[in-house]
Amino acid sequence: MSQLTQALIEVEERLNSLLEEVQRLRPYVQSLEEENARLRRELCALPQQETERVIANAQQIQGVAHDNLERLYNEGFHVCHLHFGQPLEGGDCLFCTGFLMRD
Repeated sequence: MSQLTQALIEVEERLNSLLEEVQRLRPYVQSLEEENARLRRELCALPQQETERVIANAQQIQGVAHDNLERLYNEGFHVCHLHFGQPLEGGDCLFCTGFLMRD
């Protein structure tokens, strides 16, 4: 068997393997899409006052989280994804300040 034939057989086997994986994932994706649609319907069914309360609560939580990150940074710890939780050494971190300013 030539190298080209062997390579072609290997490609075909990988393609079949990928196809099997896609077929295994299809029901899972379908159930996620159905759940997403159900949750959207439930969310739309909420009264406007309840929706506003949920949004206000989410904004409050986000504000508290941002305040906690700012406090950690001011206490001398990184809050950026590169060095999260490590002590700040040698001044400000551009990643941390950029992250805190963005939010």
